[in-house]
Amino acid sequence: MTKNMRVDKFLSQQTVLSRKEIKKLAKKKRIAVNQEVIKKTDIKIDPMVDTVTLDGIDISYEPYIYYVLNKPQGVVSATWDNQWPTVIDLLPPEDVVIYEPAPVGRLDKDTTGLLIVTNDGQLNHQIVSPNRHVEKEYRATISGRLPERAIERFAEGIVIDGNEKCLPAQLMIEEEDASEMATKVRVILLEGKYHQVKRMFQALNCEVMTLERIRIGAMTLPSDLALGDYKKYSYDELNEAINKK
Repeated sequence: MTKNMRVDKFLSQQTVLSRKEIKKLAKKKRIAVNQEVIKKTDIKIDPMVDTVTLDGIDISYEPYIYYVLNKPQGVVSATWDNQWPTVIDLLPPEDVVIYEPAPVGRLDKDTTGLLIVTNDGQLNHQIVSPNRHVEKEYRATISGRLPERAIERFAEGIVIDGNEKCLPAQLMIEEEDASEMATKVRVILLEGKYHQVKRMFQALNCEVMTLERIRIGAMTLPSDLALGDYKKYSYDELNEAINKK
């Protein structure tokens, strides 16, 4: 259920206009609610029921925004950083101003791949909560070869930093370099601890050379999405992609 809100708040959220600009437009009789011109913008409306027009154009109500990114290296998963560019910097500035989105979970600065950015807190929780058991799949390159029982230790729930046990995870070997210099693997997690994939391999005395997230739930990284690019989704599209069987 949506809450009633003032017309000026509604328009400032759904457009790039400031409340001061909206008040000026109302005085010029350019704003209408349910086809009735208004001169004051403190009138409260139900955005799911009432129709607001600006210069005769319907302003539709979109409380949430959903972006899927292919995160490049050198970009941090944050809304602001005083040293590095953020994933928010990759999005259209007008949407950032209106919706104030944030990344769902995080990828390390040097990790690439699938990242969802939204202002929908409920969806964010559904994806990142370990109680939801939403799978996250990664492709990684590991220096050298994996030790014996690496796959079994991941499946049992590997212990990182000496005392922090991870949930059981899947480790699959894709390719082993004939010179034994590197091993390509895939990892499937049900949680998202800080630097988790790297710390799990550190527990095996292995170093992660490259790391890419390729799947969240049933949603795979779109093949046509280049590094640094994004796609805008509706809630239904994103929810179906993540939860499809």
